[in-house]
Amino acid sequence: MHFLRDLKAGEQVCLLTDSDESTVLANAVSDDVSSSRPKEAEPKSVREARFTAQSWQALQDSNNPVYSLAREFEDIFPEKFPAELPAEQGVRHEIDLVPGPKYCVTRQWPLPRDQVQVIDDFFEGRRKAGHVRESIPPHSSPTLCVKKATGGWRIVHAFNKLNDATIPAQTPIPRKDMVPDTMSGGVIYSAIDLTDGFDQILMRQSDVPLTAVGTPNGVLWEWLMMPQGLNNALATFNRMVSHVFRPLRAFVPSYFDDIFVHSRAEDGLSAVDVHLQHLRKVFEKMSENKPYANLKNCVFWTPEIPVLGCYVSKSGVRADPEKISSICSWSTPDGAAPMAGHRALPLQVYEGLHGPDPADAILAEEGRGVELAS
Repeated sequence: MHFLRDLKAGEQVCLLTDSDESTVLANAVSDDVSSSRPKEAEPKSVREARFTAQSWQALQDSNNPVYSLAREFEDIFPEKFPAELPAEQGVRHEIDLVPGPKYCVTRQWPLPRDQVQVIDDFFEGRRKAGHVRESIPPHSSPTLCVKKATGGWRIVHAFNKLNDATIPAQTPIPRKDMVPDTMSGGVIYSAIDLTDGFDQILMRQSDVPLTAVGTPNGVLWEWLMMPQGLNNALATFNRMVSHVFRPLRAFVPSYFDDIFVHSRAEDGLSAVDVHLQHLRKVFEKMSENKPYANLKNCVFWTPEIPVLGCYVSKSGVRADPEKISSICSWSTPDGAAPMAGHRALPLQVYEGLHGPDPADAILAEEGRGVELAS
């Protein structure tokens, strides 16, 4: 879609698509609602119900070709996250401090008795799993509880001082517009949702004392794995995912915890066989490095797949119908002012999917107008 930037006034675009479906794909792809997205918009409640219904039994009942292969690697789809220290994956979270600060200390403040008990139980479970250990480092950050919308408490660490003293990582973050572009031309798609990603990365040994957190009972704990709330945590997680799947990047693009697999016929093999080979390689990498996935949020073996707010299929990329339903319901403009809004709409939709054009951003900063194709 980048060619749209080069259109001149008066030029038009005609999109031609192949309406004939692949016979092999039609026979191989399950039409079960749990493994494919419908063409029309779905209410959020319907999508949530469909994801909840995704299970081993649902895959088997729908005759999904991926079922047998996924069963071979069912250890990477645990129903409950393993209570153990994560495996070494070649990437550890690192904390580099700016020159000057020696100690990052924020004293623990008092909390209600019920929250104190929740915090004690939390760290006792983490200690048994090997995630934390008692320590007396020169650093300390407070621990508090935040009420969950679904009930219960979420344990949070206030790493404010530590984060302020941390040098920001410059790890490249994948561009959202590049992921759908790399998947164009595929015939069969799958998506794998990684779960509890922050609990799957070890801390650099020398940085473990920096993660020390206090509790209302006066105990200091330090994390052996990356805790939530640290600066650069997202960059480290993305670096881990890129490191694990880098050998497969030709057909496995990723965006943080979303792993996509796209396949087409090649080397004399059908798209069906190629996709199974691709998924096997992905599962082998996951089994070797132990990034776990949430089965109910995975989508297997579908001709069209939701990708970062849009849909990708053999025909190309299209916007999510639910996200543009209000635009489609616009009334016909009856004056100059409403017409101006309609003229600017295509650019706004494009920027929403792919981000602003760098050249247009420069012109805007210099106060020069940007001409839109009519």
